[in-house]
Amino acid sequence: MKRLKIGIFMDSYYPAIDGVVLAIDNLANCLSKYNDVTVVVPYTNTINNDINKPYKIIRIKSYHIPLTEYNLAKITTKLSKEYKLLIKENFDIIHIHSPFTVGYLGLKISKKLKIPCISTMHTRFDHEIRRIIKNEYINKKIMKKIINIYNKTDCTITVNKAMIKVLKNFGYKHNPIVINNGTDLLPLNNPEKYISIINNKFNLTNDKNILLFVGRITSIKNIFFILDSLKLLKEDNYPFKMIYVGTGPDESKLKKKIKEYNLQNNIILTGIITNRLLLSSIYKRADLFLFPSLCDTSSLVQIEAAINETPGLFIENSVTANTITNNVNGYTCKLDTKIYKDKIKEILDNKKELKKIGIKARKTLAKNWQDITKETYKLYLKEIDKKNK
Repeated sequence: MKRLKIGIFMDSYYPAIDGVVLAIDNLANCLSKYNDVTVVVPYTNTINNDINKPYKIIRIKSYHIPLTEYNLAKITTKLSKEYKLLIKENFDIIHIHSPFTVGYLGLKISKKLKIPCISTMHTRFDHEIRRIIKNEYINKKIMKKIINIYNKTDCTITVNKAMIKVLKNFGYKHNPIVINNGTDLLPLNNPEKYISIINNKFNLTNDKNILLFVGRITSIKNIFFILDSLKLLKEDNYPFKMIYVGTGPDESKLKKKIKEYNLQNNIILTGIITNRLLLSSIYKRADLFLFPSLCDTSSLVQIEAAINETPGLFIENSVTANTITNNVNGYTCKLDTKIYKDKIKEILDNKKELKKIGIKARKTLAKNWQDITKETYKLYLKEIDKKNK
């Protein structure tokens, strides 16, 4: 197996935690077993934690983005120390995971070194941009600049088939390559033991209908759509407990709305959970994973839920539901709070069928990062070979 010098460039990284950060961490970990990997990310004051990684980390000077957990790297010129340092890394290939300052830097370095630059599109940027900027003309201009970055790379990976059409609609000129996301979680060896731990930790011993959301606590993930559906569920006197795992910019707003809806006794907010065994145990304890997001492409959390045989309820025709067949390996329905509420009841009222669908979810959705990394490595070799011809 040929040992490569790989540069992974990304505009967010620890201490920020989201699906993309976890994805590049897992990819870099697996690649490092038989390659030399350098991850290039914005600078933060947690740099001392970087020494625990099996791969090299280079931090680029950055600004903190107010009211967020993210830093934005400064634009790096050809005269800067960082640029000269990266040129000396003598990469064989560069893989960018974002189209902003660090991602663009990776593209520039690849052109200078005359090596391939691969890109991965993890996010529906159009949804995130519309949430922040209400001017559609400006939105289109921003998206055009983003897609221009992807068009300049040698090839673009997308995380499921539905994103091919999305990319093309944005103006992507080439044929994307589909490589799914994976998970580092493994099925629990002794699920009864860990379910008992979760019951005790969150006082769930006698609760039968456990619902779960894992992800950033932000409106773009449709967390308030979930809450509105749960309000209707309670009005039907239907028993349930809902667990929100995560943190984010709309956490205080969510807490306020929970009180407004008088759902304090029905909802548990855990905050961020970094312990992977604890998180896996929560997935296993839940009966149904709720993920009505329209902005996600192929969220890691739906794969994490699947490995624990906890199927999800998604919105039909959303990109992240592309791998879901309704009532086979998960569930889908329309983006309507009443329909969503009724679907939750229908699912939970048939626990026997729910169990079958959970098993099917594990068999069809749960891929591990080792296999995903092998696919990615093969693509690297192919692109290097093309470049050298």
